[in-house]
Amino acid sequence: MSDKIKVGVLGATGMVGQRYIKLLEDHPWFEVSYVAASPRSAGKLYKDAVANRWLIGEDIPEGVANLTVQDANDASLALGKCKFVFSALEMGKDEIKALEEAYAAEGIPVVSNASANRWTPDVPMLVPEINYKHLDVIKKQQEHHGWDKGFIVVKPNCSLQTYMMPLHALIQAGYPVKRMIVTTEQAVSGAGYPGVPSYDEIDNIVPYIGGEEEKTEKECLKILGSVEFDRIENASLPVVSSTCTRVPVVDGHTAIVNLEFDLPENKKPSLEEIERVWTSYTSVPQKLNLPSAPVHPIVVRHEENRPQPRRDRETEKGMACVIGRLRKCNVFDVKFVALSHNTKRGAARGGILNAELLQSYGYFEKL
Repeated sequence: MSDKIKVGVLGATGMVGQRYIKLLEDHPWFEVSYVAASPRSAGKLYKDAVANRWLIGEDIPEGVANLTVQDANDASLALGKCKFVFSALEMGKDEIKALEEAYAAEGIPVVSNASANRWTPDVPMLVPEINYKHLDVIKKQQEHHGWDKGFIVVKPNCSLQTYMMPLHALIQAGYPVKRMIVTTEQAVSGAGYPGVPSYDEIDNIVPYIGGEEEKTEKECLKILGSVEFDRIENASLPVVSSTCTRVPVVDGHTAIVNLEFDLPENKKPSLEEIERVWTSYTSVPQKLNLPSAPVHPIVVRHEENRPQPRRDRETEKGMACVIGRLRKCNVFDVKFVALSHNTKRGAARGGILNAELLQSYGYFEKL
């Protein structure tokens, strides 16, 4: 019998849920023992529930194929079957928020990809390299709800993964950023399945993604904020202006970033210093040698035409931020192009890294 930690996946038949299933296939710590989805899939074997819509491109993991899909709307069904759940639920925000809280109330921690609880003040919105200290608020979250074992941790919007580590690396090195302009070129997989209609996307760029610009401009402030007693208080800087577009790329979000430092001219870093800060950047996931952590969280390329999604999205197993075209900006201070894998770092593998950090810090020990 396996001594791995038993985990569940909510929304297991959807695109992100499938990615969780595949990425967890040979995970050294975790093993999928419970899958749940909508009532229309409940009662079916997992392999039958995703027949003709398995999107990952490889076989369904043998250990999951014959699991019976449960109704995700009934949190009590997961009791005794898994230690915690990954939430890849696809429904209305209010429904997701209530359902994730229902699982936590049953004593089942929720590691979520969904956006419903991102703005809940006592829920960490976690990028493990950046704001691991936000996990300190979990105890207050549990006290607030009267939960003994359950809690909720979420990850941010996928597009933020493209530039948050480079931003944090500079701030941590003593180079605070005052203002940023971010233009994202987001892959179609970020829209889920079936996603953007082909006639809208082929030979086209869609210069609007509902809700994305608000997320881009505000979520970074919570990530860079601090725990103040029973909540996470947002940072005040940087001020971000964003434009979010959908481009005909399958996987890999690109961001074009212009930033201005909150420093006098003689204190601003050179391009060489910025690159040094980025390439030397490591944090807790690297120190703990977490299974999904990239050895090099930030990778800088010097070719004039990189990064590119097809060539660079799989860097460090899809978990690195790849940066190129670092140069001076005539309006702000510097500008660069950054890329990350939106369905790995930005979705399932990022969620798995969050769970690995929680496990390393002992948050699942008393379950």
